[in-house]
Amino acid sequence: MPDEPDLDAGDFSEWLAGMQAAIRGEGESDVPCGSCTACCRSSHFVHIEPDETRALARIPAELQFPAPRLPAGNVLLGYDEHGHCPMLTDAGCSIYEDRPRTCRTYDCRLFAAAGVTLDEDDKAEIAQRVARWRFRYPTAADRERQTAVLAAAAHLWAHGEPGPDYVIPVSPTNVAVRAVELYEQFLEEPERG
Repeated sequence: MPDEPDLDAGDFSEWLAGMQAAIRGEGESDVPCGSCTACCRSSHFVHIEPDETRALARIPAELQFPAPRLPAGNVLLGYDEHGHCPMLTDAGCSIYEDRPRTCRTYDCRLFAAAGVTLDEDDKAEIAQRVARWRFRYPTAADRERQTAVLAAAAHLWAHGEPGPDYVIPVSPTNVAVRAVELYEQFLEEPERG
């Protein structure tokens, strides 16, 4: 939507620290969603771990499916024939206070930070939102950190995961998350005088 206004994504370094904490399971993402529910309407499978008892209690058992390649007790919440989360109502998330950890940590600004494009048709609304996010860079360190995140994402797309296995991440989300986790490896060394 070319006429849509830009969205303030916040100071980059502050966002990055919060996103890293959320990825490590040390907090939730604080996303200024407003009335946007694009992620709830984009054919996402939501992973729910066995310790998420409040979420599991609120989601009907017939909507929970065993998560492939994960230990027993890990389940997925699918989506309806329209790609919508079955817990989404016209009034919003019907289990918001008890929503799964995946929902609590999801932050579409991640894609903007890593320069990752969502090309799937069912992710078009998220892609439109991502295109509107604009980070602020109050210090040189903010720009350096984003440059490093972008470099990490480019490296992952081109060369796969650093390490002995070199497995290319299978999705834009994997690339964006790993870029945030690995960005420090891509910070340029300061020039020595």
